[in-house]
Amino acid sequence: MSADIHQPSALELERRAYRARQSTRSVLIAVISTVVFAVAVWLTVVNTPGWESVQRSFFNPETAIASLPRVWEGFLLNLQVLGLSVITVAIGATVIALLRTLRGAVFFPLRALAAGYTDVFRGIPLIIVLYLVGFGIPGLVNERIPPVILGTAAITITYSAYVSEVIRAGIEAVHPSQRLAARAMGLGYAQSLRLVVMPQALRKMTPPLMNDFVAMQKDVGLVSVIGAVDAVRAAQIETSLAYNFTPYIVAAVLFVLLAIPTIRLADWWTARLQRREQMGSIL
Repeated sequence: MSADIHQPSALELERRAYRARQSTRSVLIAVISTVVFAVAVWLTVVNTPGWESVQRSFFNPETAIASLPRVWEGFLLNLQVLGLSVITVAIGATVIALLRTLRGAVFFPLRALAAGYTDVFRGIPLIIVLYLVGFGIPGLVNERIPPVILGTAAITITYSAYVSEVIRAGIEAVHPSQRLAARAMGLGYAQSLRLVVMPQALRKMTPPLMNDFVAMQKDVGLVSVIGAVDAVRAAQIETSLAYNFTPYIVAAVLFVLLAIPTIRLADWWTARLQRREQMGSIL
């Protein structure tokens, strides 16, 4: 039995040892260069004439600790808006993308409507949509509406336009022969879309969708313009009380901590797709 076990040759073992040494050397060089760069930046910053004033105004530890509970409470509202928006944007963007990919002259009005929607709301800045929704809809119905609902509606209106284009691009990136093959097998339009086209399109559009999600994580901080006491508004209140800008840094750190896992996941997924493409895998 032992004779059947594969044993790498001496040459292969030497190659593996060489690759391991090269990998270790690369890691050490990267660590050393990063430390040197960080020290150089730090020394440059701390030796600037206004560093002490900036440090007192933006990086005051006592103010940061004192403002953290209120900023965190507002940050939870941002998370509510983000969680609801992920669901509503996914539904809205998928519907718009499917409308834009409908075939046949009879569906032209729907395609035109979807195209007009994406053109308009990709062109309007999000902050204007927030003003229109946040102050226009309550005035229209003459009732008070919770800021979470209004913020979610504005985020959904804007990001559905962006995300629908990503989904449409992913669907149209699938080679037409795949759809024709599915129809030749007797599958209907909906079945070929669900079973053949969408699984392939999903792999292509996942990286840009993750980038849109990261952008949406930041933009939920704009709901403060419609009166919501979110992390940004809470930081503004704490800043006015302490006469110090450190609460804004606290809010920024919370948003960065929220975004980093998604950014790393997007990078990992993109690299994984590239490796599969280089290996000639079927995507």
